[in-house]
Amino acid sequence: MGGDSKYLGLWYVAPYGIGLILFTAFPFITSLYLSFTDYDLLSSPEWVGLKNYEKLFTRDRTFEKSLKVTLTYVFLTVPLKLTFALFIAVVLNYRLRGINLFRTAYYVPSILGGSIAIAVLWRYIFAEVGLVNMIITGLGGEPINWFGEPGNALFTITLLRCWQFGSAMVIFLAALQSVDRSLYEAAAIDGATPWRIFRHITLPLITPVIFFNLIMQTVQAFQEFNGPYIITQGGPLKSTYLLPLYIYDEAFKSFDMGYASAIAWVLFTIIMVLTLVAFWSSKKWVYYAGDKRN
Repeated sequence: MGGDSKYLGLWYVAPYGIGLILFTAFPFITSLYLSFTDYDLLSSPEWVGLKNYEKLFTRDRTFEKSLKVTLTYVFLTVPLKLTFALFIAVVLNYRLRGINLFRTAYYVPSILGGSIAIAVLWRYIFAEVGLVNMIITGLGGEPINWFGEPGNALFTITLLRCWQFGSAMVIFLAALQSVDRSLYEAAAIDGATPWRIFRHITLPLITPVIFFNLIMQTVQAFQEFNGPYIITQGGPLKSTYLLPLYIYDEAFKSFDMGYASAIAWVLFTIIMVLTLVAFWSSKKWVYYAGDKRN
């Protein structure tokens, strides 16, 4: 009995381990191999070496356009979403009547935001005769072509992502509630303004959570697919043609799984590099309990 108990934990984690190997590790390694092949999903992969990557970086203007759109989308979406989530979390941190109802209401879009139904609803809201244009015309303005202009289309997709701020907000709210209230009281006695209290007490104490949300939201933004695919299909003029859409088209429309794998690995490399940069920079601005810094 004693000998068997040593391996009991392994039996408990075995289903997860098997799933990790079959559905994550194996496809991950396989895609790396396929990125060096010519593979159309029907015939056997044919080794072509670095030709996929050579084409990607020297002759593929679509990839260049998609990469620029993706980086623009990420660097617009992540700061706006985190800023808005933190602002709402600060507001909801106050003890007001019915505050739990507001916390729930603000979190609901995060639950529904990734669904296909919400993307379809978003498309109708910003349609030519949608709710947004009805409000604009009702106020005396001219209707806006949200999906026909490249800048407007990217803004609309970005706005959808920012609207799904509930998960980041909940994490920020938990961090705010863990801050020692005595620090606020001591600062108020010293005459500190609410802005100085927020800047010099609240922000430094929640930087680990800001860092966590920054990493998670960046990774998720780079993987965005449902919204752009359903709402704009990457248009107009590929202004919302993010890299995940390009990977999908190459893999399942052009049946060039080898080239799609190469794009996927470039995307993975970009995410990894930005994550490493974020971890390197965190030494300068993230403060953990027990840190002794000048």
